Amino acid sequence: MKRWLSAAVVLVLTGVLAGCGAGSSGGTESKDAAASAASGEVKKIIVGTGTGFPKVCFIDENGKLTGFDVELVREIDNRLAEYEFEFQTQEFSNLLLSLETKKIDFVAHEMEKNPERTEKYLFNKEPYAHWRNKIIVAKDNDTIHSLDDLKGKKVLTGATSAEAQILENYNKENNNAIEIVYQSGAANDTVSQITSGRVDATLGADFSLSLIDPQGKLKTTGEDLSEADILFVFRKDDPEEQKLADAIDGAIKELKADGTLGKLSKEWLGEDFTSDN
Repeated sequence: MKRWLSAAVVLVLTGVLAGCGAGSSGGTESKDAAASAASGEVKKIIVGTGTGFPKVCFIDENGKLTGFDVELVREIDNRLAEYEFEFQTQEFSNLLLSLETKKIDFVAHEMEKNPERTEKYLFNKEPYAHWRNKIIVAKDNDTIHSLDDLKGKKVLTGATSAEAQILENYNKENNNAIEIVYQSGAANDTVSQITSGRVDATLGADFSLSLIDPQGKLKTTGEDLSEADILFVFRKDDPEEQKLADAIDGAIKELKADGTLGKLSKEWLGEDFTSDN
């Protein structure tokens, strides 16, 4: 039995824990995990996530932390007998710093793998989702189709996000032509900011538009700005972190093979966004 702590809510999950879905080590690591669990040696892992991403990581009407990333982590935990996962919720902009300072052990928040992050952090190898970033504007906006069209305009984004990196990279090459407006991690007013004209656009993953804009007041426009695998983020150059990442890769492979991962994506995101097809 594993204990889950999320904010002030304590949830007890019952059931038989599956054996370790080991990564590249195969049977040896699986046997080690089983022996560790049998001897009661279970390592607690602090998982950093947020509460402001609809359908991904959020607090529902019953005060429960849930969403695609959250329930995926719970499924992974059920399959890794040697670990016990505990959530710690934070503002998105604080997650990577908390990882660096060892306040958390890995980040679960739809983290895109990109060159800038790869320089500083370790990613697991088995993606659990794949997305494409696009420009998002008001539905009646017919003038914005590319980053060049955003010159002189205000664009909303979250600090430390992959979308912010796209805008910052563009500005480095174009004399800060775009006015980047960094949104608080707790703010959920993207739709109203764009429709009211306080900002002109935002960037977002293809699946996220229906989640942040269920009434259909916004639209995507132009070509894909980038596409990337979505993975969990760990500390680099840390053997224990590498071992954890490998174990999680094994569990994700199992979840893909038995259809659980695709089912979770459809349940929470509306479609299967778990591959790049």
